[in-house]
Amino acid sequence: MCTVLKVHPSGYYKWLKQPISNLEIKNQQILQEIKKAYKESNGIYGYRNIHKDLKASNIHVNKKRVARLMKEAKLCGIGNYRRKPKYKAGAIHKAHPNHLKQCFLTHKPNESWVSDITYIRTYEGWLYLATVIDLYSRKIIGWATGHRQS
Repeated sequence: MCTVLKVHPSGYYKWLKQPISNLEIKNQQILQEIKKAYKESNGIYGYRNIHKDLKASNIHVNKKRVARLMKEAKLCGIGNYRRKPKYKAGAIHKAHPNHLKQCFLTHKPNESWVSDITYIRTYEGWLYLATVIDLYSRKIIGWATGHRQS
């Protein structure tokens, strides 16, 4: 094997018997902590969140080192993971009855009005536009704009 790799046998055996370096021992210790934090997150955390956990545990290590060790151990987080929103206690919103029942035909003016809210991107940010339309004539009865939906 040494002749194929063009390595002298004595050099190979010297390399084979050399002790594990302090850096490698430190990397193994950090990797154990990384695996622990990764397991606690159920495999969701990437290197950034793992780095935050290690920092909170008072283990100071560079983000790049965490990323490299995770890559070598084939640990990767789930990208764009969002937790499902939990139910927030508070006022229960009342659902209004559907009077039109998807029938948008009317026989006289001012019989049915509908409203809609849309948002428009401007140089100053988002602008919300609320309109009220008469279904018979399709004319705009009223409108309002604002920087918030409320």
